[in-house]
Amino acid sequence: MQRDLTRSTLAVLFIGTLIVASLWIVRPFLAPVIWATMIVVATWPVMLRVQRAFGGRRGLAVATMTLAMLLVFVLPFWAAIGAIVEYSDKFAELAGSLKDFKVPPPPAFVEMVPVFGAKVAAAWRDVAAMPPEALAAKLAPYVGTIAKWAAAEAGTIGMLLLQFLLTVAIAAVMYSGGETAARGVRRFAHRLAGQRGDDAAVLAGQAIRGVALGVVVTALVQSTLGGLGLLVAGVPFAGLLTAVMLMFCLAQVGPTLVLVPAVAWLYWTGDNVWGTVLLVWTVFVGTLDNFLRPYLIKMGADLPLLLIFAGVIGGLISLGLLGIFVGPVVLAVGYTLLEAWVDDPAEKPAAASARPEDGATAKT
Repeated sequence: MQRDLTRSTLAVLFIGTLIVASLWIVRPFLAPVIWATMIVVATWPVMLRVQRAFGGRRGLAVATMTLAMLLVFVLPFWAAIGAIVEYSDKFAELAGSLKDFKVPPPPAFVEMVPVFGAKVAAAWRDVAAMPPEALAAKLAPYVGTIAKWAAAEAGTIGMLLLQFLLTVAIAAVMYSGGETAARGVRRFAHRLAGQRGDDAAVLAGQAIRGVALGVVVTALVQSTLGGLGLLVAGVPFAGLLTAVMLMFCLAQVGPTLVLVPAVAWLYWTGDNVWGTVLLVWTVFVGTLDNFLRPYLIKMGADLPLLLIFAGVIGGLISLGLLGIFVGPVVLAVGYTLLEAWVDDPAEKPAAASARPEDGATAKT
């Protein structure tokens, strides 16, 4: 008996050590693998339609999907790196020209804004009354900090670009053998928890697809429409502001934090016509997610919207951008397993048979 216990303990320790060592070795690839899994699961129906369009040839479908991912994910990041480097040079030029910058007085409508208009106008007039040398001395440190941040972010985005290239390569491998991988995952889940495990694996895929449709597609639509509005209205740095809008939309903040200041800038420069046009466009784009997101999420997974939103926001805070997908998947699987456990049909006959006895005991 003692020999069997020792052997079992050593076997468990060996297996645990092997698992930890394996995870440590593949740790640099975990994030790209998770990203690739999310992308492949979310776009698998699209890949099947592309394959049917090519007469069932998987190789051409995989090549098409890989090229599409390069166009959708890698090229925007490449453009973002170029924009950040370009704008960092402009920030350096701006720091040198601050000594000639003079703030104009506030427009009349600023003071008419309820609650905080008078305070904003007073602070604006104080800044406008400062001589250019004093204003340059106040703003120069902030401009220098922004320039340094932009240069540092260019390197960070460059590393992120390499991560995305690795993600695209792994996704291409998954596309080529998706059915085999899906069967392996479902067999493992069934081996682990029976039919409930298999159902949980299927639900995880549906949750990923629902989040991809509801959160990511909505963010892309809102940021694209908002960016077009900025471009047509003639707002400077429209490309950079569109990228910021996309980040805000993914974080469930919305595009209005970028569009409203752009509207204010247009009114401030005296372009009232385009300011009004962009204001109307901001109301449309800012409220679009209230209708589009629930519809798309329901197309992907029949789950409570509050659960999806909690998973998106909580995952984003806990795990960063990757948590947008991981958070809803974890909550969806946990919610479904808990619901299945509470509504377990095997427990209902026992509960029903126990009630009459409890009643009889209460009467005596």
